[in-house]
Amino acid sequence: MRASRIPAVYMRGGTSKGVFFHARDLPADPAARDRILLRVTGSPDPYGKQIDGMGAATSSTSKVVLVSPSARPDCDVDYLFGQVAIDQPLIDWSGNCGNLTTAVGPFAISQGLVPAGPDGVRAVRLWQANLGKRIVAHVPVQDGEVLEAGRFALDGVAFDAAEIRLEFMDPGGGAAGVLPTGRAVDTLEVPGLGPVRASLVDAGNPTVIVAAAALGVPAALAQAQANGDADFLARCEAVRAAGAVAMGLATTAAEATANRPATPKVALVGPPADYVASDGRRVAAADVDLVARMISMGKLHHALTGTGAVALAVAAALPGTLVADLLGGVASADRMVRLGHASGVLPVGAAASTRDGTVTVDKAVLSRTARRLMEGFVFVPADAVSVGSREAAA
Repeated sequence: MRASRIPAVYMRGGTSKGVFFHARDLPADPAARDRILLRVTGSPDPYGKQIDGMGAATSSTSKVVLVSPSARPDCDVDYLFGQVAIDQPLIDWSGNCGNLTTAVGPFAISQGLVPAGPDGVRAVRLWQANLGKRIVAHVPVQDGEVLEAGRFALDGVAFDAAEIRLEFMDPGGGAAGVLPTGRAVDTLEVPGLGPVRASLVDAGNPTVIVAAAALGVPAALAQAQANGDADFLARCEAVRAAGAVAMGLATTAAEATANRPATPKVALVGPPADYVASDGRRVAAADVDLVARMISMGKLHHALTGTGAVALAVAAALPGTLVADLLGGVASADRMVRLGHASGVLPVGAAASTRDGTVTVDKAVLSRTARRLMEGFVFVPADAVSVGSREAAA
């Protein structure tokens, strides 16, 4: 049998890359769809390299996005994000990727799902199907096309591009709200560590925020140092799994580790500090409001996940959280909090209000860039396509 040929676009969004599809070009059956997407990315790969696929063997580059026209009157397109495990036959659909969210609006315009409109900035209304949330992407357009060239510098990306501003509307979590336990700080009982104080925030993605010092490391930790320390990463996973149980996302820590490696994320935070970014630039303590590092798919992220930045911004707007305490109080709605990450600095903000005694986060805002890297087809071996599933034209 011949390989299936499926239309796809390889895109960078923020500090991540992924393969974008029209949802219509993939099987409706989730199991058949996932088999194809695993083969597209090159997973599972016991060598951990994804050589035989489009993935690039990091949590930032082993991702897929499915986009379709929206039936909702308040949205233009729906999108579903999948975090593909590298060494397991698993795609985690439990959360969102804030970085690749940046590329959904440009994809929708360039693929004709949303008209470009007049020159200027096109507001593309996105429905984040994993979490059931609205996001507005402000995409620059010129001459009927997405404007990709620009002067906006994004730390963690080598080249400047046009700024895309994202507004995460009502980014708080589900029925349990932005603070699933109802507390700004919880104490997790973590095997091997004992009690660990954490702010459990469900915004952007569920996130377990802890002081880096509680894990025995400085917040200004270098990526290579962190990812070469198996004991440190095991401690992070133990904290993450305990947080997942406390947030009601898993019944046991073992279940959290086995079945939902993508969420919750872990954010390590600390006070402003001088450090050297991954490109060799010096980041001064005066240039950041706090230092943050993000653990994603078991490794320290080379920058920050976009949703992790949203969670930290939301935590900054909530009294009593570890983030607000580091800032010396709640961040005001018009303040962009400068997060010092491994590759530089990311400003992010959130607006919160109190209604009937309950804190509600109205929106979170951050800016990223995006670019098409390749348009064409991905080729999927016949043995990855289930019998009877609807295929793209061969």
